[in-house]
Amino acid sequence: VRQHLEQVERFSREETYAALAPEDLPLLRDELAPLVLPDAGEPEALRFDALLYGVELAHIAGERHAAGWRDVQRRARALAEVASIPEVAAQKALLERAASGGYSDGADAGAALADFEAIRKGLRELMKYLPKNRRRYDTNFGDNILDIQWTTGEPEDGGLASYRERAEAYIRAHQDNPAIAKLKGNQPLSGDDIRELERILWTELGSRDDYERAFGAKPLGEFVRGIVGLDMNAAKAAFARFLNDASLDSRQIWFVNRIVEYIVQNGMMKDLSVLMDPPFNAQGGVSDIFGDLRILADIRAAIDEVNGNMAAA
Repeated sequence: VRQHLEQVERFSREETYAALAPEDLPLLRDELAPLVLPDAGEPEALRFDALLYGVELAHIAGERHAAGWRDVQRRARALAEVASIPEVAAQKALLERAASGGYSDGADAGAALADFEAIRKGLRELMKYLPKNRRRYDTNFGDNILDIQWTTGEPEDGGLASYRERAEAYIRAHQDNPAIAKLKGNQPLSGDDIRELERILWTELGSRDDYERAFGAKPLGEFVRGIVGLDMNAAKAAFARFLNDASLDSRQIWFVNRIVEYIVQNGMMKDLSVLMDPPFNAQGGVSDIFGDLRILADIRAAIDEVNGNMAAA
């Protein structure tokens, strides 16, 4: 506030608002508005505020807000049914006023904004008592039938979907297979391991063409790792030098743990752009968390190593 004291003092005087100039608006928006912190409150009270503000804005613009006012009426009538609550009983007159259709007509005909504000301020704190079964959201969607066609279903064959299902089910059921176990445990593959995967996926379960139609040119190791994920202990071992580094602060350790969780779930991290998205940005951007880019480069090298273990050494 001290940094904006000149504008605070100027706009604290009522006469300043008698004739605002165009250059005053950026000052109000950029200097004063950020200084006004909203009061914490019940979510239902804040929703009621938003509802009444919408009614008030429509009134100022000379428009009807019938749907908004009907919502106000529904809430007032619902609250009247729990009038045994002392706080609700104390506002009986205001509830009756808000619930009446006559008030709605008068409001649209030119009732003062002060009337809307009286209802908003008087009832907002009562919204937490609103019976849950009275919180309704009405919709009116129509379905248009554009065309009707009768077709005869073809018998399901053993094509693409069948191969995909067989391949994924086999990998999940045979995680003790040495090649599959290596991928899950983040151990480098040998040429024999790749040939074993080729035998399973390209001979035992189908052909290479079946695989490529189902999964494209995805490397076999990447396909298998994507199914089984990465063992948690193996993932933590891959990033142990960061998790146990006393020089890293709590946010950096938190960030590395999110990488471990992601790789355990997905088996790899090939697209590093995910580090800009939730949950990684929950405590700030990458550049904010890691001021020293050398640490970030070392983490990327560890990720590349995990990804590299999906291919033959």
